[in-house]
Amino acid sequence: MASIVGTIPKPLKMDSHGVFRVGDTRVSLDSVVYAFNRGENAAEIQYSFDTLSLAEVYAAIAYYLHNKAEIDQYLIQQEMRYEKMRADHEREFPPKITREMLLARKNGNDPNWKK
Repeated sequence: MASIVGTIPKPLKMDSHGVFRVGDTRVSLDSVVYAFNRGENAAEIQYSFDTLSLAEVYAAIAYYLHNKAEIDQYLIQQEMRYEKMRADHEREFPPKITREMLLARKNGNDPNWKK
């Protein structure tokens, strides 16, 4: 008697922004890998991202472990991309109140602030 073995779907898809997504969800591979590297197990990760099935979490972790060097490089590039976007945004929209201003207000050293 022959056994029928189903195919395992691809665990990842790259979206139009160049971000790996797990399965057919919007959960990024980055999120799953960071949780895994923090020591969370697959069930804990699945609990945090309830749109993922446990099988999708295991598949994403397996993909990461089989392609660790490439994915670690991808994560570094994603972090650099995020930092550039954050810096560009902060430059375009500077914060109106800085930490120093808040501390001056708290300590009563801001002449423009009335309690």
